[in-house]
Amino acid sequence: MASVALSEIEAARRIIAETAVATPLVPSPHLSSLAGREFLLKLEIVQPMGAFKLRGAANAVMRLPEGTAGVTCCSTGNHGRGVAYAARRRGLRAVICMSSLVPQTKIDGIRALGAEVQIVGRSQDEAMAHSRRLVVDEGLVEISPFDDPAVIAGQGTIGLELLEQCPDLATVLVPLSGGGLAGGIAAAIKAVKPSVRIIGISMDRGGAMHASIAAGRPVEVEEVASLADSLGGGIGLDNRFSFELCRTLLDEVVLVGEAEIYRALQTVYYEDRLVCEGACVVGIAALQAGKLAPSPGPIATIITGRNLDMKIHADIMQGRDVVLGDLTINGQPYHA
Repeated sequence: MASVALSEIEAARRIIAETAVATPLVPSPHLSSLAGREFLLKLEIVQPMGAFKLRGAANAVMRLPEGTAGVTCCSTGNHGRGVAYAARRRGLRAVICMSSLVPQTKIDGIRALGAEVQIVGRSQDEAMAHSRRLVVDEGLVEISPFDDPAVIAGQGTIGLELLEQCPDLATVLVPLSGGGLAGGIAAAIKAVKPSVRIIGISMDRGGAMHASIAAGRPVEVEEVASLADSLGGGIGLDNRFSFELCRTLLDEVVLVGEAEIYRALQTVYYEDRLVCEGACVVGIAALQAGKLAPSPGPIATIITGRNLDMKIHADIMQGRDVVLGDLTINGQPYHA
């Protein structure tokens, strides 16, 4: 069974301390009222490059030996930012491979950090294959967005912070994509306090980890446009670590629809004054949609990143329709 030890997560915390920050855990009065128990928001949006991905990227990059030619990765945006940020601190070349579905704002943000961006195909699987070719052709080191013990351990440092900030924590709602975040948090928390329920939340269109867990093995899914675009992409048919961690450690996986994500984005903005990506609010969407089983004790979710398309965000806050490929989400003004 694939695993990431608590000692590895504790070591990651020391390694990334000068690159990534320990983030606040704050209560949401509105969501606490809705949940009937304390509902807490872990604000990874305050990381220097705007997302939790810095933790895993920094742990992986800072461990590389002197003389490394450079790094490459496949990314929907935030992992690429994290790798670019950490590589710049190490003085390393970084090449970020992305599919054509990635929003332009994320591409621009990565280039602003000094990394090269190469757009390949219309899926994360195609971008991942190109990244692996660069390893062979140019001698770069690949930093997986999720299927790497160092990356998983880095993301797991969030779990350590959650337990320190809220010792009586009962449930964690984790946005679920490739499983690096969910697997790392679950590995940390289950090692210290096994009673905490870890629930992975994904969108109901293109949720690769959910489909893979249901099939009992990594499977491919069609990647489609989503308000939670950071959760898109496959987990890799040769997945070695994150799939097994999620399959064995997650207590449940819940899916939410695009209209539910739309409303949750409005909620966290108007009630908590937070600007964040669609992937951040899937836990809130699950709560508002009544998809979480009642249970006692504090509940927390991870507000994972702030690197979003502000035009789409403005449309949602104004209650306008949003078009995602062949899907139109009918807008409506926010009301509590």
